[in-house]
Amino acid sequence: MGRSQNSFIKKQKEKKKEMKKKAKMEKKKERQENNLKGAELSEMIAYVDDEGNIVDTPPED
Repeated sequence: MGRSQNSFIKKQKEKKKEMKKKAKMEKKKERQENNLKGAELSEMIAYVDDEGNIVDTPPED
């Protein structure tokens, strides 16, 4: 006979836990890379045109 079913289930749970941990770390790294705190002010400014729509370009005077 092979190994007991308990050791197989235990290994599967361990693998699943490790996969979740790896995915969580990847998400954390991605969030840190896409952080907007370091963005320039010009990238964060939005304008409203005559019709009330939000646009990236400043209005022409």
